[in-house]
Amino acid sequence: MARSDPQDGYQDGVVSAASPAGPRILSSKRASAGMRPDAQGFAVALGERVAAIRFVDLPSEAIRWAKIGILDTVGVTLAGSREEAPRMLARALDIAPGPALMFGEARRVRALDAAYVNGTASHVLDFDDCNNTFGGHPSAPVLSALFPLADAIGAGGRDFLVAYVAGFEAEAKIGLAVNFHHYTKGWHPTATLGTFGAAAACARLMNLDADATSVALALAASFASGIKSNFGTMAKPLHVGHSARNGLLAARLAREGFTANPDSVFEHEQGFLDVFNGPGTYDVRRAIDAWAAPLDIVKPGIAIKQYPCCGSTHPALDAMLDIVQRRRIDPDDVARIDAWIHARRLQHTNRPQPGSNLDAKFSLQYVLARALVDRRIGVADFEGERYREAPVQALLPRVHVAPYDTTQFAADNHFGGEVRITLRDGSVETARVEQALGRTSDNPVPAQRLRDKFDQCASTVLREDAVAPIADAIAHVESLDDMRTLTNLIMTGSVARGQPN
Repeated sequence: MARSDPQDGYQDGVVSAASPAGPRILSSKRASAGMRPDAQGFAVALGERVAAIRFVDLPSEAIRWAKIGILDTVGVTLAGSREEAPRMLARALDIAPGPALMFGEARRVRALDAAYVNGTASHVLDFDDCNNTFGGHPSAPVLSALFPLADAIGAGGRDFLVAYVAGFEAEAKIGLAVNFHHYTKGWHPTATLGTFGAAAACARLMNLDADATSVALALAASFASGIKSNFGTMAKPLHVGHSARNGLLAARLAREGFTANPDSVFEHEQGFLDVFNGPGTYDVRRAIDAWAAPLDIVKPGIAIKQYPCCGSTHPALDAMLDIVQRRRIDPDDVARIDAWIHARRLQHTNRPQPGSNLDAKFSLQYVLARALVDRRIGVADFEGERYREAPVQALLPRVHVAPYDTTQFAADNHFGGEVRITLRDGSVETARVEQALGRTSDNPVPAQRLRDKFDQCASTVLREDAVAPIADAIAHVESLDDMRTLTNLIMTGSVARGQPN
């Protein structure tokens, strides 16, 4: 990667056309002028890079992974549209007719309302994709903002893909600058950082210039919110809807000429970095140096979730399912279950006795007990009062969870999981995974499983004959002249409910 003298500030890390890191998608007048960090704000540097991305510059792998992210997010959003949280939100809003599809409904509404409701639906099952750099769920806030905007302006598929990749890269690289302190402090990065991703993506889809894009990012800094203490409730998916709506609003305001402080909104002593993180807990140069080298959507990539529960539980779930698939274990024969995941992930998943179906999504104890009892885990396991079922309740006191140490996993592995089942006859079954299947692009979920997941999710809302045409349209999204071709397929294929119940 081409580098300049450290005194050149944000110029450090600019990728040239000849760079091995990839195509020339970073060039900009200010980035090449050798301006120092205190002269060029982080929002300005990001705005230039977002505005510079073009479809012709995207690596083929970025396009491939973007299509995977779109397919997965459309599927989980459709399935989530039937849940109470987005339906309650829709009732609370003064929704009026407009150009944007409300997923799962046979109607179109105002773009900001669609972003809000669709964003909530996209995350309510906790089945949407993740990303290691970001520390959260990258696609839900970005795509939930982009679909309504594309409907409103009639954007084409190529521009949609570019905007998605740009928003994904922006939020992920901000995550690189602030994590994992931001994550462990208690912020919900999907919401706090996803607001920036949504704003960047919408700015790019509207073809805003670098200055306007940086203003959109500066406005997003004032809109960012979301705390982990609300995990296990409807507030968590609401965070995502809020970030999608606010990102779209920020970009629209910037287009209108609204003002903000892109030169200092991150760096000011009362700006985003010091207020949300704290002095000495972030490094924006890491983000600039790593921009598009490679694109985050390519590496570490999109983590596709196999289970509709908190991703932090997935390594241990993979290990548990490995055990029960090779040996059928009667729950009555279990004396003790021990499980280990990373301490940071255990902090919000150590819930010995979940109090609701949403809380159960964050209970490592529950998902392990459920996986042992049923030898599988799926959407239905977090509906109604499944968490109260007697076989699972009987197992919960025997499930013991703890953070792993360096004797179990390397110090830099934050994504491992280990399970040990001790049976009453004294025999022991163990399994461990370095990371959950699908956690990175180097360890992908097989293509057929991706399609099966989409089919299962989409079929909860769509007529059977509508599922395949939608998946096919996403597979060729770059050929769509108008993204409303896709959203019309979704709308006409939905089982109409009229107004939300």
